[in-house]
Amino acid sequence: MKKFYGQAAYVQSAGVHSDMDVDGFTVAVCAEYGVELSRHKTRSLENMQDWGDDISSYDLIVALSPASQRLALELTRIFHLEVEYWPIMDPTGMGEAREAKLAVYRQTRDQIVTRMLARFGPPTTEETAGTAG
Repeated sequence: MKKFYGQAAYVQSAGVHSDMDVDGFTVAVCAEYGVELSRHKTRSLENMQDWGDDISSYDLIVALSPASQRLALELTRIFHLEVEYWPIMDPTGMGEAREAKLAVYRQTRDQIVTRMLARFGPPTTEETAGTAG
């Protein structure tokens, strides 16, 4: 999101769990788009609240899994937030060899990019103009 839209919106990535490292295949396929995730740390929505991030200041939560959608909808009982569910393929455990796994992760990455472009329009940053098509 930040790569495509820069500072046009404040974006944070969070999930249901925070006890996992960022998957190496995710790091690899995002690097193909110039997105550096190797130093990225996972965080949960609960972590964000514990660390003082005001969830109520967000306008939209995009949930990529049924579990994250349930958690986001629970938050809407407390905060006025819009929740969108994007049913994205979970690539973990798919594919046997490294190249097959990377292909599946690329499909997932591309599904997310397609949904972003449909929802938020073309990239607003110069550096992504060639990667969005």
